Amino acid sequence: MSIRPEYILTLSCPDQRGIVHSVSGFLANHGCNIIDSAQFGDAQSATFFMRVHFVVEDSSVSDSALREEFTALGANLQMNWQLHDAHHKPRVMLMVSKIGHCLNDLLFRYKSGLLPVEIKAIVSNHTDFYQLAASYNIPFHHLPLAAGAPAEAKRVQEQKVLDIVAGNDIELVVLARYMQILSPEMCDALKGKAINIHHSFLPSFKGAKPYYQAHERGVKLIGATAHFVTGDLDEGPIIEQDVERVDHSMEPETLTAIGRDVECVVLARAVKCFVEHRILLNGHKTVVFK
Repeated sequence: MSIRPEYILTLSCPDQRGIVHSVSGFLANHGCNIIDSAQFGDAQSATFFMRVHFVVEDSSVSDSALREEFTALGANLQMNWQLHDAHHKPRVMLMVSKIGHCLNDLLFRYKSGLLPVEIKAIVSNHTDFYQLAASYNIPFHHLPLAAGAPAEAKRVQEQKVLDIVAGNDIELVVLARYMQILSPEMCDALKGKAINIHHSFLPSFKGAKPYYQAHERGVKLIGATAHFVTGDLDEGPIIEQDVERVDHSMEPETLTAIGRDVECVVLARAVKCFVEHRILLNGHKTVVFK
């Protein structure tokens, strides 16, 4: 039994009447059946966002024809749109330093089928997790970079990372507690396809040791933030966040342990949203369809 083609259409365009009607009518006229659909009109930016998951039921409708004929509709409504094969599993690269809870969690979710991805490489500036990578039969690339390394050493190391990205056709880079600040050039090269987990509820407590910062301020909630990587440290568009309640009796180490559980969940949610094409950029913010 052949698998019918399934697609996920994502789009944004100036908000106006008739967008949903135009898109659903186009799909119906091309032998497609909508499985689910979500939309959002942002009054502040006057922009309309939409995600449609559909199946092609007419075998005479080809992929190329679908894309070519939708182009005219997209141009007419000034759309920024993408059409994704819903059966495709995006190729992912994980980056990690010496703290491995997020890496371990993502690998487990991948192996158990909870994350629909293909993890093609793990990159680290340390060797701590090469055996973990081997246990999943995933290539491990040790690309050392010492703290305070000169700019030229950093440039060479980052180029090696980008070579791995290009050589494996990587579609998403996940910084699973990779504790190196990426250069502006690296951020530009990975724009829109790199997600970082920050062990804090941004925009508070940026930079190093946020749980210790939080402890000093006596917070009652701690959290984690997954965001797109940009050249502005910890300022990229936020994708997912979560929190846990804490109290005055807890030491920084306890907050850290609680926080690490939150980090794993938040990062996994963000990655899943990305690979299911649920995230659309809205200026410095995101629209995330559930």
